[in-house]
Amino acid sequence: MNNINIEQYGYTEFYKEQVNTLEVANNELIPARVIEVHREQYKIVTALGEKDAKLKGSIFYNEDPNIVFPSIGDFVLVKNNPIGEDVIYRVLDRKSKFARMDSFNQKEQVVATNFDYVFIVTSLNYDFNLKRVERYLACAWDSGATPIIVLTKADLCEDYESYISEVEGIAFGVPTIAVSSLTGQGFDQLKQYTKSGNTIVLLGSSGVGKSSLVNAIAEDEVMKVNGIREDDSKGRHTTTHRQLIMLKNGTMIIDTPGMRELEMWVLDEGLSATFSDIEQLEVNCKFTNCKHETEPGCAIKAALETGELTIDRWKNFLKLKKEAAFAEKKAKLLAKTSGGKKKRQYAR
Repeated sequence: MNNINIEQYGYTEFYKEQVNTLEVANNELIPARVIEVHREQYKIVTALGEKDAKLKGSIFYNEDPNIVFPSIGDFVLVKNNPIGEDVIYRVLDRKSKFARMDSFNQKEQVVATNFDYVFIVTSLNYDFNLKRVERYLACAWDSGATPIIVLTKADLCEDYESYISEVEGIAFGVPTIAVSSLTGQGFDQLKQYTKSGNTIVLLGSSGVGKSSLVNAIAEDEVMKVNGIREDDSKGRHTTTHRQLIMLKNGTMIIDTPGMRELEMWVLDEGLSATFSDIEQLEVNCKFTNCKHETEPGCAIKAALETGELTIDRWKNFLKLKKEAAFAEKKAKLLAKTSGGKKKRQYAR
């Protein structure tokens, strides 16, 4: 087993201070980072190397509604097992988190954690969709990390500059970079983010070229690449599970299975950051409680009439706002239900 400097995996003072202040009963626990997730099986990296790991059952399956389960990118405390799987005891607090609605169980699903940048990846073909970019952007801003929009397959697009302009029109202040994994275009611009110690999460639909993007950044064939259907530009899922990949230059990339539909979870600041232009317009409405329907002096209606605000952007804002409100209501209901379960548990 090879010894590893866990700090190279992003184990910074933010996490060290947590360990120092924790009242850890078992001094055999050591820090680790989760680099792969397969249902309830994990692959981690510690100072002792890469290991398979499982959860400590008495801690994670005791009906505690506040327990946090590990996700890809998490830093955890584990007990080393020299002859088998390590055992995960605790998840350390996260500096960033990307989550979505688990539509089947109607609860939060954490996709990735502890990253510095979110690469929102979309291709310059039939998959290009501004509404989807807005959706990803809202989640990215809310994650606590910095969003970067990456437009792939620029070599297949004769007028990629117009696409950049479209994106910049809805992604205020967010770097938008057109790249080609075939020609190398744009990768010099990405180098300022792909530095040793940085963790990047990739978000995008299947077939947008995420695997090719990773290979081009790594300058190595680290991921399998599948093609797309030429008739509709839809891709096959190359990535089937979440994984953290350490590149030779020290950059860490979290790849996730392609998500054509991303259901919103609770958003605190993401909508405000993504639709700051709309929020500014609302401030200029004559009435503070304006519903933007029939009220006089409505700045939203005026902007729609002049074209300053497009009807598509306005409708998408309302849609995402409604989804976020539904998710918030669901989160509060789940918290209330979990609290009730906890009280009944203590009463026994």
